[in-house]
Amino acid sequence: MKTKAIALLAVLGLCVQVAHAAEPYTLEQLKALALESNPSLGAARADVDVSRADTLTARAYPNPELEVMGGDRNSRGPNLAPGSLGTIGLSQRFDYPSQRDARLRVAEAGVVSAQSGVQSFEIDLLAQLKQNYYLVIRYQDELRAAQEDLELARSIRNRVEVRVNTGEAPRYELIRADTELLTAQKNADAAVLRIVQAKTRLRALVAGQLPEEFELQGDLERDFELPPLGQLRDDMLARNPEIFRLKAEIDRFTEQRELERLRRMPDVSLKLARDRDPEYEANRIGVAVTIPIFDRRQGQIAQAGAQVERTRLQLENRLFQLQQQLDAAYRQFELSRNQVSALETGIVREAEAALKVAEAAYRFGERGILDFLDAQRVFRAVRNELISARYDLSAAVVEIERLSAVR
Repeated sequence: MKTKAIALLAVLGLCVQVAHAAEPYTLEQLKALALESNPSLGAARADVDVSRADTLTARAYPNPELEVMGGDRNSRGPNLAPGSLGTIGLSQRFDYPSQRDARLRVAEAGVVSAQSGVQSFEIDLLAQLKQNYYLVIRYQDELRAAQEDLELARSIRNRVEVRVNTGEAPRYELIRADTELLTAQKNADAAVLRIVQAKTRLRALVAGQLPEEFELQGDLERDFELPPLGQLRDDMLARNPEIFRLKAEIDRFTEQRELERLRRMPDVSLKLARDRDPEYEANRIGVAVTIPIFDRRQGQIAQAGAQVERTRLQLENRLFQLQQQLDAAYRQFELSRNQVSALETGIVREAEAALKVAEAAYRFGERGILDFLDAQRVFRAVRNELISARYDLSAAVVEIERLSAVR
């Protein structure tokens, strides 16, 4: 009995594992996997650590320099005693507080830029993830529709074969039915391939954390409500991390230009030295100052200024592009929403009703197979158009969320 109980528990545990493995993934679970395991995102986050290390470099004081020299002296005259010589010198370069503060501001602006870059990468990654998620859902809907078409095509083919064998219909109707069956089979096979390809792209975004065989939980039938376009523009300007990154770059180059101007000041070093020879010992103290005559750092200042202007123009251009992308995405959202509403409330139902009428008429011999197949093609076209419109609606919302930095 004990052995049977252990075996039963093992079987139950295996069943639980299989059920857990077959559990469909939600969009939120996929987001968590992508943010946790995507290697490109990890590399972008490492850039933030690099920028933080730059702040440590900016805070560091210059190291002192120690100089030790020794030698021998040989006497060539009656009044000079031979012996050893030695010199110990210490110098410390003076770090201007203004330059130190400017270096730190440059490094801190670099940290802000790197952080904004990571946020922008995360937003783009999640947008790609959502696009591929809805694409898999779309292809699954198309596969279900293709399987329904395949079953219907088989049913039609079987009925046509019976009618042809009994002499109630000409043989060309069987040829048409076989052609429709092959077309339906081809469409179903293509839908399966599209699902496999879309799932492969989805697995790549989460660094292969998904099993090779997995299912998704969700559908395209969602009611999206968005604020007015003007409010979306304001939200985009207030939250888009790419805008923040370019602004941080402008601040960084501006501070770099100020730092280069401050570096035109003379470098000052305090020097201490002690000399020793057989006859005397001497202590020395002094100051070494570089004279900025030939190098006034004109090139570095001009370079930083040009980078400020270049980044400012990039920001203006990017703002224009983002607004254009938002306007296009919002127009696509309105168009897709109207298409979905029109298809759901009228066109699909009418095409489905026409298909049922044509099927009944063909069954009772009132119409030929051509009318039935035409009605089926019309219904298939409007049904696939509805699936496509639902996906376009979801894709437009994803694009708007990306531009507005909504996760």
